[in-house]
Order: sequence, then structure tokens, then C-alpha cells
Amino acid sequence: MPKDTITRHIEALIFSSVQSINVQEIILALNAVFEEEIIETQVFESLDEIMQKYNSNNTAIELVNLNNGYQFLTKKAYHETVNQLQLHRSKKKLSQAAMETLAIIAYRQPITKLEIEQIRGVNSDYSVQRLLEKELISIDGKAETPGRPILYTTSSLFMDYFGLNNLSQLPQLKDIAKEENTIGEAAE
Repeated sequence: MPKDTITRHIEALIFSSVQSINVQEIILALNAVFEEEIIETQVFESLDEIMQKYNSNNTAIELVNLNNGYQFLTKKAYHETVNQLQLHRSKKKLSQAAMETLAIIAYRQPITKLEIEQIRGVNSDYSVQRLLEKELISIDGKAETPGRPILYTTSSLFMDYFGLNNLSQLPQLKDIAKEENTIGEAAE
């Protein structure tokens, strides 16, 4: 097996790993893919090559040995910039009430606030307002019922945020309901 091929596969493994990956895990993955056996010395040589590649000033990331494993991390010079992104994203977290409201809107859209509140059993003013501010839902006109209440639907940002191409990709109740949560016998 050419050394540069092994090096690229190791780089891909480290890149795709959420946490540090150790040499034994790398060897197991590579041996499962390649017909010839990969040994520790080959892995360490490739790791050194990857480290040298990312140690140049032309990259914002580096390969770091952490907890007996390897992981790509941002170089210290960029920590403040990355920190700003994390702060911004942390402000976008949704409360349980907002998630419940968003789920109701996603599955029942277009829906009025009154219908949301009837399902949830509590006032949903704040949750709806927060979801509008975060642009996860949008106003889709007015209902043809008395009082002409506002109709809410999910936005395109909702689709991006949850990685959906269309609403049919939302999980269905049958996909997430556990059989142990049912009562009695199932009718056939």
C-alpha cells in the first residue's frame, strides 16, 4: 500500500472523529479496509507527515496528540475568532418549551397560536416570539376563521438548522414510539 494513500486515510479518520482517535483505532479501521496489514510504525510515520503538513503557517488547524490519541484543533492564534462563533451559537439554543412549540408547528403547519396552546396546554406567546426572532418559523398569512388569527409555518432556516430537504423527512411517530410505551394488545 502506498504511504501517501495510508496518510490520506489516516487524515480522513482524524478529521471525521468527534474526539481524539488513538493509534489502535486507526489500525483497526485501516486493516478493515485494506487487504494488507497496517502496522504501528506506518501509522506513526503518517502521523508525523500530517503534523508537519499542518504545522505550516498556511493553515488554521493543527494535529494535536491528546489523551493518547490524535485530533485536529484550531491553532491558538484563532481561538478568539472561534470563541465568538461558539458564543453566538450558544445564544441560539432552544428551550424545552420552544422545542415543543417548534415541533407542533412543524407537524401541524400552518397552525394558529391558539391551536398550539390547545395542544401544549399552556400559553405559548413567549415561545412563538422567540422562534420568530430566531427565524425558525414564519408568518404564513391569516386563517379564514373568526378573528382571522395568524398562521405559523416553519422557515427555510428551520430546514437548514435540522438538516432537512423537505418536511417529509421529519421523523414519524411510528419511527420514534417505543413498543414498551403502549398499553394493551395491538389490534390487527
